[in-house]
Amino acid sequence: MDSLLNEWPEPIVAVQSIAESGAALIPECYVKPIADRPAAPAGAAGKDPGIPVIDLGRLGGSAVECRATMRAIADACREWGFFQAVNHGVDADLIDEMVAVWREFFYLPMEEKKKLANSPQTYEGYGSRLGVEKGAALDWGDYFYLHLLPNCAKNFDKWPTNPASCRKITEKYGRQMTNLCGTLMKVLSISLGLDVGYLQEKFGGDEIGTCMRINYYPKCPQPELTLGLSPHSDPGGLHRSPRRPPRVRAAGAEGRRLGHRQPDPLVLSSSMLETKYRCSATRPTRAWSTGW
Repeated sequence: MDSLLNEWPEPIVAVQSIAESGAALIPECYVKPIADRPAAPAGAAGKDPGIPVIDLGRLGGSAVECRATMRAIADACREWGFFQAVNHGVDADLIDEMVAVWREFFYLPMEEKKKLANSPQTYEGYGSRLGVEKGAALDWGDYFYLHLLPNCAKNFDKWPTNPASCRKITEKYGRQMTNLCGTLMKVLSISLGLDVGYLQEKFGGDEIGTCMRINYYPKCPQPELTLGLSPHSDPGGLHRSPRRPPRVRAAGAEGRRLGHRQPDPLVLSSSMLETKYRCSATRPTRAWSTGW
């Protein structure tokens, strides 16, 4: 059992290196079963309105606006498990900096990135697979995983020092996202008829955990056969992704899709609802998500 937790069952090959080799076919280990392959989501012909868009700035408005916004969040979580948030308080320039700095990291030479290679023991660091099942169908993507909170869980030995600004930018982004999630925890607690701080306390109070996964989806020569991210539900309470994510499909919401993207949106979901989602591998994309 210990060896399963400390070692990958097969040699790790970065998906980015496969994509950059110019291969016309993807290796067999990335081919998904037919039932799991990409398919046109329901409403692709224009009937689907897309995931709800909620203006979080209205939480600070009048009592009527605040109650209406809280109700909209609750309804979106019940119906979808997802919503797009605008006026969320996370600085747009900071999101641009995150995109730039992590793009720079993933474009570093492979040997430089492998210095921070992860293991199944904690998954912290640079990796290309999840799970230790030998012979499993793999996802078409690489990632970097790290802990933001609590501070005692941070392992700075696994944080990139190249680019030099990566740590500073990532921590600043993490603080703003943590503040946003603190607000949403209060909204969800009240919407469930609980004390305002109930969910925050149940998820750890002052020692609540926050982690981040930065995903890189290289261009795939056979996107119809694989996925950038398989259908799954995230652990924890909240999951949030910034603008410019890959194509995301909420498999637990009848295959509905994002619809029209909004200026500087964040896509938020509540894992407490067990909503499953996946993304297709159609073009090179940097995306990241933080979990609470």
